[in-house]
Amino acid sequence: MTVPRRYAVVLPAYLAGLLALDTQVSLHVQLALGVLTLLVLAGALWPLAPLVRAQAVGVVLFATFGEVTGSLVWGVYHYRLHNLPLFIPPAHGLVYLSGVALSRTVRARPVVWAAAVGAAAWGIAGLTVLPRLDVAGAVGVPLLLLFLRRSRSRATYAGVFLVVAALELYGTSLGTWRWASTLPGLGISDGNPPSGVASGYVWFDVMALLVAPWLVYVAGGTVKPKLSAFSGAVRSSIRRREPIGAMSASGASSRASVT
Repeated sequence: MTVPRRYAVVLPAYLAGLLALDTQVSLHVQLALGVLTLLVLAGALWPLAPLVRAQAVGVVLFATFGEVTGSLVWGVYHYRLHNLPLFIPPAHGLVYLSGVALSRTVRARPVVWAAAVGAAAWGIAGLTVLPRLDVAGAVGVPLLLLFLRRSRSRATYAGVFLVVAALELYGTSLGTWRWASTLPGLGISDGNPPSGVASGYVWFDVMALLVAPWLVYVAGGTVKPKLSAFSGAVRSSIRRREPIGAMSASGASSRASVT
């Protein structure tokens, strides 16, 4: 269940162009960009195995719920037109596929270490030297580090973090979206973007990996997932401890598959 390596370059390049173009267009053109991005996601999913498709769809579903909650309801961040651009939900699927492709293109150890060191350094900088104090972001960093340390899917999470971090820095610099200086209702200072923003993507990915077998089954799969697999997947996501980059049987399995 592999993802083409070219996705690690092609999809982020598309997303970068999409975010830049969005800053120059009206709402009607933005809607067209949403349809285009949905078609790009469909094309990217077409050659993949059903389980991988289901994982990407799961990310889109959970991320969309997070977008509606975080942006439209809570107001933690706002897009340029103060809406939820139509291209954002399918873009989350492209981000996931980009991260998976990156984790399959580069050896697991460098990807995981790059994500861990980058997240930790960003979190510390947000509390010390960055122009805007980032307490809220720093809170999310330990969660990401925990998953990078103990999960069998650490390489996937690391790849997604690196893609998310790059796009967050890029998107906020363009003004495509902007994070509030404090969390509404809590008054906790937040960065633009916050250093721990990728920890939210960890939860999107974890939940998508858990529900993907069920989505395949509902779509016509022949094997019904066992309920016990749900709790087992949770335990393996947060409790399994292996040295980073270890070439054990389970480690090799995690690099050969998306889960």
